[in-house]
Amino acid sequence: MSACAEGIAENEVIIRCRGVTVGFGERLILDGLDLDVRRGEILGFVGGSGTGKSVLMRTILGLNPLRGGTVEVFGHDLGAVDTATRAGIERCWGVLFQHGALFSSLTVLQNIQVPMREHLHLTQGLMDDLARLKIAMVGLPPDAADKFPSELSGGMIKRASLARALALDPAIVFLDEPTSGLDPIGAGDFDDLIAKLRDTLGLTVFMVTHDLDSLRSVCDRIAVLGNRRVLVEGPLATMLTFDDPWVKAYFRGTRARGLAAPAAE
Repeated sequence: MSACAEGIAENEVIIRCRGVTVGFGERLILDGLDLDVRRGEILGFVGGSGTGKSVLMRTILGLNPLRGGTVEVFGHDLGAVDTATRAGIERCWGVLFQHGALFSSLTVLQNIQVPMREHLHLTQGLMDDLARLKIAMVGLPPDAADKFPSELSGGMIKRASLARALALDPAIVFLDEPTSGLDPIGAGDFDDLIAKLRDTLGLTVFMVTHDLDSLRSVCDRIAVLGNRRVLVEGPLATMLTFDDPWVKAYFRGTRARGLAAPAAE
């Protein structure tokens, strides 16, 4: 368990959004959104294309400005903390952006070391050892360390990006469409990896996804974004009975057949 989450009980709220309002120009993307993320859970955040799923994630991270509302992480209002406190909180989360967002001119080893160089004061030898440990942790072969992103498959890019997200031993990991572009086997393997890391490291996972298999197999709860706010949140069973046209079409439509069946052990 990361030291960042000390003092926060299991299943206690670790991210709290209240009245979150975000817009670009005259267009409102989120309007009065409320959402809780609990420590130790994998929360799947879903919604239609362009509804603002990634916008909320980037807003929590401080990459989009708030027009209204508050975002609290570890009990701290991110809009009210000083610079030093904010920096300490940011060290306690890791991010896997959509498409990986690796630096193309750096090797996998060097990519993983970027957060270490920014936040820690370590010798090169220790950073090499830690980066290789993260590479092994996400299931990449040792020789991946010296490869550039252009030499990796899509699945390997996702794993390398996850290794970078884990570089500082975070308490929270944000994943933006982590299985997008992967074949069904690769996506299933990645889901299994996320679940294993959550269990072994005590992570809290905020997962923006549209992958029905991910929602079924690894997410403890699901939150659905619509009409600029969270329409419903809860376990999969709640999604299957919620009376909303989009939610019905998504979770009970043709492509969701078999979604209610128990996941295979």
